[in-house]
Amino acid sequence: MSFSFRCIAAAVLLSVMPVHGDDRLEYQPAPPDNPLKGLVPYVEADGWDQFPHSLEFHYFSIRDLMTGYDEFNWSPIEEKLAITQARGCQLTFRVMMEYPGKPNQIPQFLIDEGVKITKWKREAADGGDCHTPDYDDPRLRRALVNFITALGEKYDGDPRIGFLTAGILGLWGEWHNHPRVDLMAKKEAQEIVMAAFEKAFTRTPVLLRYPAGENDYHYAPNAKRRFGFHDDSFDWATLDTGRPEDDWFFIPLLKNAGALDRWKQFPVGGEIRPELWEKSFTDSPHPRAQGFDECVRQTHVTWLMDSGLFEKRFPLPETRKQRAIKEVQRMGYEFHISNWRKTDAGVEIDVENRGVAPFYHDWKAELHSGASLVTTFELRGILPGETKTWKAETKGDGPFKLRVPNPMEGGKPLRFANEEQGDEWLTLP
Repeated sequence: MSFSFRCIAAAVLLSVMPVHGDDRLEYQPAPPDNPLKGLVPYVEADGWDQFPHSLEFHYFSIRDLMTGYDEFNWSPIEEKLAITQARGCQLTFRVMMEYPGKPNQIPQFLIDEGVKITKWKREAADGGDCHTPDYDDPRLRRALVNFITALGEKYDGDPRIGFLTAGILGLWGEWHNHPRVDLMAKKEAQEIVMAAFEKAFTRTPVLLRYPAGENDYHYAPNAKRRFGFHDDSFDWATLDTGRPEDDWFFIPLLKNAGALDRWKQFPVGGEIRPELWEKSFTDSPHPRAQGFDECVRQTHVTWLMDSGLFEKRFPLPETRKQRAIKEVQRMGYEFHISNWRKTDAGVEIDVENRGVAPFYHDWKAELHSGASLVTTFELRGILPGETKTWKAETKGDGPFKLRVPNPMEGGKPLRFANEEQGDEWLTLP
C-alpha cells in the first residue's frame, strides 16, 4: 500500500470515528412499564397483571373520605396505595361526588345540613339514578375547599402517587352533567375548585378534563393555570375532524383554548374510549377509531387508562400484546444516552428524548463513579427531539454508572432506552 493511500485511508477512518473520545451507546426501546407513563388499569381489574404497566387508577367517593368540614378518613386511599405499591406501581386517582347508577356519593353531613340534592335519571347505556348537589350552596363550596386543602396536605408530593385528575365536579368527576347541563357547576364554582387545587398541589401533577379559553361558554378559563388535561374519549373524539359538530373533541378544545403547547410543561393523560377496548391494537380496530399512533403524536399523551388489555373478558393473544407494547412505548418520555466522553474536568453525557412528551416529576438521574455518587442531573425540561449534555466534574476513573431511582420504596426504576441498560443501572462503556 502506498504512503499516500495509507494517509487517505487513515483520514477517512478518523472522520467516522467519534471525536473527543466519544463513546456511542446503542439505542433500543425502553421497557413499556417505565414509571409514570403508559397504559393504566383499574386497581381492581381482574387481569391487572397480564400487560406491563407502572400506573394504576381508582375512583374514590368524597362521601367515604369526608365526614365533616374538618374531618377526613384517608383509609380508602391508603388501602389502594398499599396494593399498588406492593405491585411496584404508582397510583393515579380521582375523587368524585356523582356516579350514575350508584347510591348518593355526597357527604352525609352536607345532606344533614340541608344542601339541595337533585335526583334524576340518566337515560343512557351507562345510565341510572344520578344525585347532583347544588354547586352554588356556600356550605358545599366551603366543604370542597377544605377537602382539597386537606388532600394536598396529606398527599402532595407523595411518591406513591403519579397523577391526580381534578374530579370533584359533575358525573364521574368529569366536569359535566350531560344531558342535564343546567345542573353543572357554574364558572364561579369551577374557579373555586381550580384555585384550591393550584394552592394545595405544587408537586403532584393535576389534570383537568376540558381545556377552556377566555370565552368558553361552559367552562372557566384554565389554559393558563398549572394543570394538565386528560382526554377521556381518546382515539374516539381526539383529532380535529373540521366538522362543527365535533368541536368538543380534544384537539379542537386545545386549539380553541390556546393550549396546544401546554404539554411542554404539564402532562396529558386520559382514557381509551370504552367502545374501542375490545379491538384496540388488533388488525380490525373499531371503525370509529381515529388512529392510536396519530392521537399519541398530536396530543403528546403520557398515560391512558384502559381496560381492553387488563380485563380477562377481552382476548389478549400474543400478537395483540406485542403490537400494544410497541405502540405504548411511543407514549410519554423516552430517554436515550447517545454518547459520553471523559474530559480533563470530568465527564460529559448526551441524553436525548425520543418520546412524545417530557418528564414531569422531580426525579433525578444519578451518576456514580465506582461505588460513589458523583452528582445528580435534572430530567425535567428535555423536550421530544432535544439532546441535552449533562456535565460533571470528577477525578475518578470509573467505572461510571447511571440510574434513576424511583422515590417510592419498591417502585420500578426509570430505565434508559439503551442496549446497555440493566435492570437498574446503565454502565457507561
